[in-house]
Amino acid sequence: MSNIKTVMLGKVEVGSGAPKVIVPIVGKTREDIVAKGKELTQYTMDVVEWRVDFYDDVFDIPQVVETGRQLRATLNDTPILFTFRTKKEGGEKEITMDAYTALNKAMAESGYVDAIDVEIFSGDDVVRKNIANIHAAGIPVVGSNHDFFKTPTKADLISRLCKMQDMGADIPKIAVMPQSKSDVIVLLDATSEMAEKYATRPLITMSMSKLGVISRLVGEAFGSSMTFGAVGQVSAPGQIPVEKLQTAMAIVHEAQK
Repeated sequence: MSNIKTVMLGKVEVGSGAPKVIVPIVGKTREDIVAKGKELTQYTMDVVEWRVDFYDDVFDIPQVVETGRQLRATLNDTPILFTFRTKKEGGEKEITMDAYTALNKAMAESGYVDAIDVEIFSGDDVVRKNIANIHAAGIPVVGSNHDFFKTPTKADLISRLCKMQDMGADIPKIAVMPQSKSDVIVLLDATSEMAEKYATRPLITMSMSKLGVISRLVGEAFGSSMTFGAVGQVSAPGQIPVEKLQTAMAIVHEAQK
């Protein structure tokens, strides 16, 4: 773990100390999104993920930028991770890669968000273009991959995380679905080996659903630097209410000292 270069998301340093907690906003309208942002200021968390694929006006870039401006003002200095999760990776909407690239570029250049998610298996040319655009604006990239049906092999998981790193993602992220308890162990084992042998930057890994809940709590012990909690509506199966998540993680964090 000593080779990990930490990453700043706004004021939050990822990769040092306890894992950082991300809470999603999944509103469909500007009013819903800004109201949720206001509600979240009452809670303790590190990063807000704006799941913009839930937003009704997501294909109107000026509307998205204006909503981003209002959300930024509402959240003060809490970092925002901007994410359009595509349908093929479990999101709400289909999008062309040209529209995806234009949306991410506009938000990177807006100054209203602190990191942008790029799905790393969107085609290498698309991914390189997105990462270059986002980095040109001085914004870090969370490189992501999701499998809502199964857990790949340990070697495949490590290979995917290494690919994200090689493509230039600042924080590789993978979320997979377990079909058994042993699948959860595969994910944790892959995380541990990646963190110890190959990672040069922070990782986010999780096993989804009720079976995988343990992975959201004990990530720190295996090398995962962020986890997702919920306030109200969840954005993925197995997310835990943020207050309960923080209590459990604090116990694990103390044990690592």
